[in-house]
This record gives sequence, C-alpha cells and structure tokens, in this order.
Amino acid sequence: MVLETLNPMHYNITSLVQDTMPVATVPILLLMCFLFLIWNHEETSSVPGPGYCMGIGPLISHGRFLWMGVGNACNYYNKTYGDFVRVWISGEETFIISK
Repeated sequence: MVLETLNPMHYNITSLVQDTMPVATVPILLLMCFLFLIWNHEETSSVPGPGYCMGIGPLISHGRFLWMGVGNACNYYNKTYGDFVRVWISGEETFIISK
C-alpha cells in the first residue's frame, strides 16, 4: 500500500498541471509586468522631442528623416516641438536647433 502511493504512475499528471497552472501563472505575469515597467521607464528629458517608448521612438524618428529628407523632417519637428528638439538619427541622440 505504501509503494502504491509512492508510485509516480499512480497519479494523473494532467490533473496536477491543471491545478498548479493558474497558481504559477499569476506570479509569473506579475513579474513580467514589473520587468516591463522597469524596462519601459525612462528619465524624462528637459529637451522636447518624440518619446523613446521601448526603442520605437528612435525608429520612427530615423524613418521620418529617411522618408521626408533632412529639411522637411527638421521643419516638421520644429513645428511640432519648438526650436530646440531631441531626435534620433541612426540610433544616436541628435539635437536640432533652429529659429
């Protein structure tokens, strides 16, 4: 009788997985949300410009310069954010100063 209870084939593995899955999922999801918030957190800059937003901001900024050209993109950012703007070109932070 003791050997029967210790036999791993005696238990149905699907019932164990269904019972433990929701209990294990909640802490993992909370940990992932916490890590996502830390990863997405950025220090706010005093210079206006498009946000970083997990690297999407630099991709959009660089794409705008490639698509519109330097002159039109600079005019767009100056109209949107003002005379002193922070943008990303080729992954590097670049400042546009104009009047």
